[in-house]
Amino acid sequence: MTAGPATVVPQDGGLTPATLALVMEATWPPAVRHRVGPFAIRDGRGGGKRVSAATAEASWALADLAEAEAAMAALGQEALFLIRAGDEALDAALADRGYGVVDPVMAYAASVARLAPPPPPLSAIAHWPPLAVTAAIWAEAGIGPARLAVMERAQGPKTAILARIDDRAAGCCFVALSGRVAMLHALEVGPAFRRRGAARDMLREAAAWAAEAGADTLSLVVTEANAGARALYSGLGMDLAGRYHYRQAAPGAGH
Repeated sequence: MTAGPATVVPQDGGLTPATLALVMEATWPPAVRHRVGPFAIRDGRGGGKRVSAATAEASWALADLAEAEAAMAALGQEALFLIRAGDEALDAALADRGYGVVDPVMAYAASVARLAPPPPPLSAIAHWPPLAVTAAIWAEAGIGPARLAVMERAQGPKTAILARIDDRAAGCCFVALSGRVAMLHALEVGPAFRRRGAARDMLREAAAWAAEAGADTLSLVVTEANAGARALYSGLGMDLAGRYHYRQAAPGAGH
């Protein structure tokens, strides 16, 4: 096993689907990533679907699926595959094996210049390591130690951003850089502060931080079901950069 992939992101900031996959892996990395035949198997250690899902990295056969499932079971993880553009045959094969679709996701991206200007002073504060109040907001939203460990594993420039409304902590997010692309993760706004501009301020601060760190592009992913967040990102000038979804085995199913 190896501790992670050698992630090389194009330096021109272009966000193709392939680049997006690399940026996601670099900025929200699994604890361990290794190959089982044509599949990349990720040990997420409780860090969420993105760091626990298997992906096809080469041509595969049905026998390879069984080996990937066994490898995930050996890690104590449910069988979970991330399906990207070009994985249509894998998607169909998993559906035939009883896997259901989980969390269709949409990726958005924009140049950092398009997201300017930065928010008003002190409305969003970039800092690392996370302040106690930042960690508390994440904890309240279910982002606990396992996901904070994912943030710690990210190499290269990274920051937490704390949003403030009426001199109170209102929300937070995590941003990390890979090549010339920054990716925003774990954006949360406290229930009492929603629809008051905290998310917009954090995105603008993320873009300002990313530009200072050398990025050309800010990216993020959001579930397709989150129509409010998607409207915000589109309204700020972010473009749809890709889609993916997961296929997850039914609980207790054998394959």
